[in-house]
Amino acid sequence: MNELLHAATQFPSIVFTFLLGLLALYWLLVIIRLAPLELFERDSLKEDHLASTLVSLGFAGVPATLALTVILTIAAVLTLAIELLVLRWLPLGLIRIPVGVVVLWATLVVASPMAAALCNALHRVLHRYRPFTRRCLLGQTVVVIERQGEGEQAFAVIDNEPNSTVKLLSKRDALPVQGERRVLVKYLPDEGAYRSVTEQEYLETRVRLNKLRLSQKHHHASHYSASH
Repeated sequence: MNELLHAATQFPSIVFTFLLGLLALYWLLVIIRLAPLELFERDSLKEDHLASTLVSLGFAGVPATLALTVILTIAAVLTLAIELLVLRWLPLGLIRIPVGVVVLWATLVVASPMAAALCNALHRVLHRYRPFTRRCLLGQTVVVIERQGEGEQAFAVIDNEPNSTVKLLSKRDALPVQGERRVLVKYLPDEGAYRSVTEQEYLETRVRLNKLRLSQKHHHASHYSASH
């Protein structure tokens, strides 16, 4: 037990120990209803923020705080295992800092897809509870099941979850078609409904944004090299 506690307070394990401590405090505040469950959620995926980043990594359908908790917990376990099995036996000295940074990065990379798979398995259960059926659904794929006349309102079910119905509101020039697959991109709290786009349009937009970010990073890198 002492060895475990000692390993948890060594760098890089102590980084996750601290973060998990903060998350534990946050979840305690959620349980006693002093903090919101959707702390990092936004009403739209349009801007770059934590929730939209997590959605792009495959964490659609669960609150960003839950996704972060799962990622950090898995990464913490992996880091602690590396500390106990490898790092504590090596005479690292000051080299422990750069080695620890590499370990932090590697465990987060490994933990991300594992956490996404776990969250995807969990979200069907979570969607049965009302607090989990609002902004955290942004990024989810739905299938249109009903359109009310020629109006802008329609109803859809979450893909592979026939008991999870959501209301869609669309503009006149982008009305949904029954049976069409769409992605929820904006939450309208006053109406309790969502804006959506076709699945193909959503995927194409993500590809364009990724290319734009890469070109911007390349431009900044080139500008920095030229100025130095």
